[in-house]
Amino acid sequence: MTDARARRQKLIADMIRSDGVGSQEEVTAKLAGLGIAVTQATVSRDLDQMGAVKVKRGGVLGYALPDQVTESDWAAARLDRILAEWVRSVEAAGNLVVLKTPPGSAHLVGLAIDQANLPEIAGTICGDDTLFLALRDGTVAGAIAHRFRTLSLSQE
Repeated sequence: MTDARARRQKLIADMIRSDGVGSQEEVTAKLAGLGIAVTQATVSRDLDQMGAVKVKRGGVLGYALPDQVTESDWAAARLDRILAEWVRSVEAAGNLVVLKTPPGSAHLVGLAIDQANLPEIAGTICGDDTLFLALRDGTVAGAIAHRFRTLSLSQE
C-alpha cells in the first residue's frame, strides 16, 4: 500500500469514527477540505478495502468500520440489503447452500454473512461469483436456502 493511500485511508477511518459520514461524496468533499483531491471511485475502493459498510443507526444511514458493526446493526440493516442487492440465485446442495452473485461480488456477500454470526452457518467459501455456505450439523439446507432466497428476492 502506498503512503498516500495509507494516509488517506487513515483519514477516512478517523472521519467514520468521529464525525460519521453517510456517502462517498461526503468523504470526497471532506478529503478535498483537507487538501486531498480524489475521485469518488477512489473513495469507493478505499472504503471497500477498509471493510467499511453502511449501517442504519438512530434512523441515519452512515458508514461503519468492521469493528463498529454490532449484531443489532447487522440484523437491522445489512443482511437483507446485501442479499437483495447481490444474490442472483440460491440453491441447497447436500449440507451446503450455494449462492450465485455477479462476477467479483461473492466476497462481499460472504463477508456480510460471516459478520452476521448466524448460528446455522459454520463458515463460508467465496469464489468470484459463487459462495458456499457450510452448515452446522442438524441444519436443514433447504430451510436455509429458502430463507436466503426470500431475502434475496425481497427488493425486486
